[in-house]
Amino acid sequence: MRRPREFSLRARLLWLTVTVVTAGLAAGGILLVGVLNYTLLRAVNAEALDTANSVAKLVDQHSLSEPIPVNPAMQVQVIDGQGRVLSVSAGADRLIPMLHDDELRGLKDGDVTRIPGNRIGLDGEARVVMVTAGPPSDPVRVLVARSTDDLSQGVHILRITLLIAFPLLVAMLAAIMWRVLGAALRPVDALRAGAEEITGGTRHGRLPLPESRDEIYRLAVTLNGMLYRLDAARARQRAFVADAAHELRSPLTNMRTEIEVAQRIPETDWPAVSADLLTDVDRLSRLVDDLLLLARSDDGVPAGRPAAARMAEVDLDGVVAAVASRYQNVGYSRPPEPVMATVEPDAIGRVVANLLDNAERHARSRVGVEVVDEGGYARITVCDDGPGIPPADRERVFDRFTRLDDARARDGGGSGLGLAIVRELVRRHGGTVTLGDVAPGLRVDIRLPVT
Repeated sequence: MRRPREFSLRARLLWLTVTVVTAGLAAGGILLVGVLNYTLLRAVNAEALDTANSVAKLVDQHSLSEPIPVNPAMQVQVIDGQGRVLSVSAGADRLIPMLHDDELRGLKDGDVTRIPGNRIGLDGEARVVMVTAGPPSDPVRVLVARSTDDLSQGVHILRITLLIAFPLLVAMLAAIMWRVLGAALRPVDALRAGAEEITGGTRHGRLPLPESRDEIYRLAVTLNGMLYRLDAARARQRAFVADAAHELRSPLTNMRTEIEVAQRIPETDWPAVSADLLTDVDRLSRLVDDLLLLARSDDGVPAGRPAAARMAEVDLDGVVAAVASRYQNVGYSRPPEPVMATVEPDAIGRVVANLLDNAERHARSRVGVEVVDEGGYARITVCDDGPGIPPADRERVFDRFTRLDDARARDGGGSGLGLAIVRELVRRHGGTVTLGDVAPGLRVDIRLPVT
């Protein structure tokens, strides 16, 4: 099937504009002709009625002259009750009334009727007005006829003029609109050309901004913001893939090296090798789990909206105590009363476990954790007496695969994902994570909404 021809936006807008203008001009022309014709006919009727009333006064005053003096464009007849013509104006028939008996029957004072003009020697259509005059005992009728041929010719000339002028006016407006639309859409063409160059790789940076602060300017600003976010997301994705590959390479390289060495040594202590391999496998498994968790968080889970099916009202004291019991050198200060909060228990347990893992790796001798009810918030605090984190680096440590110094080397067991996971899980619960000083060491405070 052949595709219909596609027209440019400029052509479609021009077609729509011309169509609307043509329809508007046509409606205006029809309305103008109709109103003018109606107004002229009312003027003819009013003129004929005024003439009839004037003649009726002359009849009542017995001062009617012969012929009756009226406008040459009119004909006047005065007839009696038997339909005989008593008096006429110049040019009117002296024998036959201009209206037949059936037309006179039922006609009231001031009524207007239409008759063919050739019946009384006029061109076109004629309007006849009837007015009663004279004494009630012997009334007469005054008939005044006025031709509308000159009015019809004027309306016809106006109609022909509009039929000729309107197409010329539409053509002139179309030419002007074509130029105006071209100037208005020029910034859109510039945006399209810039986007094509950026897509093709021949141009870097952002789309050009038009000088006018209109809708196209706001569109360009929005598109530039979208391009910036896409570039940032692409850069984060490349960094994430590169860091993940680098992190996965280390345990895989260790495992491969241990297996190759074991194969070349005749008397290999396979139980020791298997223990080393299990250590690397555990490290690899934790790294993969962390990567999967962060990948799922990148799918757009909004802050404060964890999975409702996994939410439950729990005692944070029990969750933290269960995690802290797995560590030998962790001191836990239990709250005097239960601290209830609606959270995802597994996620909060993962947060506490990550913080305790970090604290144990960097602490010199002491790690402490406590849970405190602060009214609308529950605070979980983890402290250690390690080297701490400088204030300038306390935001950067939440980035993925970030290590500050040799104390946080890969050999220490860290992958640089622990704090990133902590912030992501706390963010999903609508909470906050802050780092502070404790003499000596580091203090991590987590605040979670109670409900």
